[in-house]
Order: sequence, then structure tokens, then C-alpha cells
Amino acid sequence: MHTQTKHTAIPKAVKERVYERDNHQCLFCGRYVDVSNASAHYIARSHGGLGIEENLLTLCSWCHNQFDNSEYRQEMKLLFGRYLKAHYPDWDESKLIFKKGME
Repeated sequence: MHTQTKHTAIPKAVKERVYERDNHQCLFCGRYVDVSNASAHYIARSHGGLGIEENLLTLCSWCHNQFDNSEYRQEMKLLFGRYLKAHYPDWDESKLIFKKGME
């Protein structure tokens, strides 16, 4: 497995912790979300976003699609960034991206 693929994947235990942190609900619309569909990357996996708690959000399928594909992404990202910062005081977007040489 490619190193970047390994680091951007979401381990089951991490997904479950994020799901619990977010009270089993979509952070945008508040709908209940099944754990199997729970994790969305704040920094997209395609941009090197790591599969760590500080980079993950619980979103329903519809809101996840809106976050990934709509013109409202920046507004949603501001909201989600504030949420993550509230949970992780040392939260920093630059720490959420895969960098060559990570082991």
C-alpha cells in the first residue's frame, strides 16, 4: 500500500471515536448518521488529508456531498474549522496534510 494511501485512510477505531465525539449526528444538518457513513475529511483525502480525528467530521451523505461539491464549501469549512478547533485547542490545518517522509 502506498504511504499516502495508508495515512489518508480512516481506521475503524478513529471513525468510531469521531462518531462518538459528534454524537452520531451530521454536524451540518443534525440528522442521525449511521457509523458506516460517518466520516468525512475536513482536508480532502485527494489533497493529502490525513485519516486522523482532527481532520474528520460526521456528515450525512447529502451534507458530505455538499461539502465536497458545492459553492458553499468555504462557508462550511469555516464552520467545521471552528468546531474542530473547539475540540482540539492545538488544531492547525497544516498538521492535517500528508507530507512526504511521514512514517
